[in-house]
Amino acid sequence: MRTVIFDLDGTLADTSGDLLAAANHCFRHMGHGDVLIEGQDAAVALRGGRMMLTHGLKRVGEYSEDTVFEYYPMLLEAYSKAIDTHTQFYPGALEAVDILRGAGYGVGICTNKPEGLADLLLTRLGVRDQFASLVGADTLPVRKPDPEPLREAARRAGGHPDLCVLIGDSDTDRNTAKAAGVPSVLVTFGPSGDDMAALEPEALLHHFDDLPELVTDLIGAAA
Repeated sequence: MRTVIFDLDGTLADTSGDLLAAANHCFRHMGHGDVLIEGQDAAVALRGGRMMLTHGLKRVGEYSEDTVFEYYPMLLEAYSKAIDTHTQFYPGALEAVDILRGAGYGVGICTNKPEGLADLLLTRLGVRDQFASLVGADTLPVRKPDPEPLREAARRAGGHPDLCVLIGDSDTDRNTAKAAGVPSVLVTFGPSGDDMAALEPEALLHHFDDLPELVTDLIGAAA
């Protein structure tokens, strides 16, 4: 089976608002107030919890690895308690997933979000059953850009790892697909969209309406 594997944050859904809120919870606990700004720091949020803590602490001149290590569990706890308050799927995302599934492609997720949080988010949003596989940052001993999580997501979706395409939003996704020897499609509607062309993916995605045709062009028809 041919499979279409999606990154989650910044690709399928804009999760930045809830991520930033969790980071600011930590910064308020430190006595800094709300350090990160919704909208302005969306791209930082989509790079993960440790990056948000690092970026914010550097902004207030208080960065240390020990502080990031200390507050990361607090961030995860705060995020898990309010994981779907602001998060929204990008326009057409779920419709494209349905079309791909209906055409016979296996559809899964490969994310650097911890698997438990990714599963919680998709369940809260009512769409977990639409994805045949979910591989997170801690599912395997390695994470993206190592190619093995992508390959495992394809396998768990019922596909062959050489016959998949990765839909993502970052250099991490581009490098993961390249290491796996499969094509990547990078979205241009996220906060880092203007930078995607420079990464030279096999295709750019400007709207999810265009995804089914791009997938067929890149890896062939499902059947």
